[in-house]
Amino acid sequence: MALRDQLMNAVKEAMKAREQKRLGTLRLIQSAIKDKDIAARTEDSREGISDDDILALFGKLIKSREDSVALYEQGGRPELAEAERAEIAIIREFMPRQLDETETKAAVAAIVAETAATSLKDMGKVMAALKERYTGTMDFGKAGALVKAQLSGK
Repeated sequence: MALRDQLMNAVKEAMKAREQKRLGTLRLIQSAIKDKDIAARTEDSREGISDDDILALFGKLIKSREDSVALYEQGGRPELAEAERAEIAIIREFMPRQLDETETKAAVAAIVAETAATSLKDMGKVMAALKERYTGTMDFGKAGALVKAQLSGK
């Protein structure tokens, strides 16, 4: 089932169950997807963004909320941090299982070998290959640090 269909079904279920916070988060996700759809429109194509693009968008939504959690905790606002964590949990429901650290290290090593990367100059090529293959399943912030460490020989 496509991500859009899953999201639509989740919205309907939240409406029926009268889960207002969940419904608000789901509508926020739909709005972000709609914004991306509009931005991707061209003269020739009215197609929406692909599922891979939606997964990348979900990653960005989660990252922004994680940043907000850190700021709220620093500012002594645990109730707002908890609300952001709840939104993160709802967004993660629509994402595939995330790779753990050992799986990420193995994937990075495989892509580095596959692309014949030898120096930090090749980091962009490695990251592009990782994003192409692991969108939605990998934390690219952590992966970038692993790629950098591997290519710098540390």
